[in-house]
Amino acid sequence: MSKTSEVEQVIRELRDAASLLNDTASWLYELFSANKVQEHNASSAEAQEQPKKQLTLEDVRAVCAEKSRAGFTAEVKTIITKYGADKLSAVKSEDYAAVLAEVEVLGNAE
Repeated sequence: MSKTSEVEQVIRELRDAASLLNDTASWLYELFSANKVQEHNASSAEAQEQPKKQLTLEDVRAVCAEKSRAGFTAEVKTIITKYGADKLSAVKSEDYAAVLAEVEVLGNAE
């Protein structure tokens, strides 16, 4: 291959690379333009509004057991009875989030 052919090949490759970079820059600009960012923010807000994972008895039990081991057995028991149950397994599933919220703050005095 002659020097001229090699130079022409390199020039073609550079132009192809420049074209690819230009296409990529255009794609990124469109992706991150104000309109796209607003759409992304809207979809993020919708995703955050979706209901969180349903709590299970095991989820609540794990936190209650941890707090009991930390010396808050009486307080955990008081919270459970507050929700009309004599033991954790008798707590209604719709009360799991409230029980968990109260138990989690035990020992977190400011």
